[in-house]
Amino acid sequence: LNTLVISIKRPVMSSIQIIVGSMLGGTEYVAEACEETLNSLDHKVEVHLQPDFNHIISKTFPSKNEQNNNSVSEENPIWIICTSTHGAGEYPDNFKQFASDLENCDQDLSTVSFLTIGIGDSSYDTFCKAAQDISKAIISKGCKQITAIKTFDMSEDIDPEDLAQQWILTNSDLI
Repeated sequence: LNTLVISIKRPVMSSIQIIVGSMLGGTEYVAEACEETLNSLDHKVEVHLQPDFNHIISKTFPSKNEQNNNSVSEENPIWIICTSTHGAGEYPDNFKQFASDLENCDQDLSTVSFLTIGIGDSSYDTFCKAAQDISKAIISKGCKQITAIKTFDMSEDIDPEDLAQQWILTNSDLI
């Protein structure tokens, strides 16, 4: 009697921190739409509407005890940055401290991969500048950018939440 054993390797699900910079709330809707899609793909997702760098770091690099109680692999930490641009190319108020703490950190972030979603209005010459700036800052800390920044132009895109979900699905094999 011969027995054939077929082993199907289930893809490693990622631990994803969605970090939100928003002044008027539209970016929060995009982040929550991304969360919904990522949850449907069995990822562990946490949305940070008031991003606190130290809290995000603790979720990105949990202690060994937390890892043992968690079936999701922490070997593939991913940050998704969803931010609008405010004023003359600045970060939203709720995001400024996170950006400052990131700039000043000496934590090894080389195992973190990230995606960035920028939301803005292309009629301004600072269109999605905050998304570009935070991406450069994250790269400078050793993180790996998964794919180019995705921008949504609020003067054209009628449903950025739906477009963000489509974008996540399109890139799901990279997450």
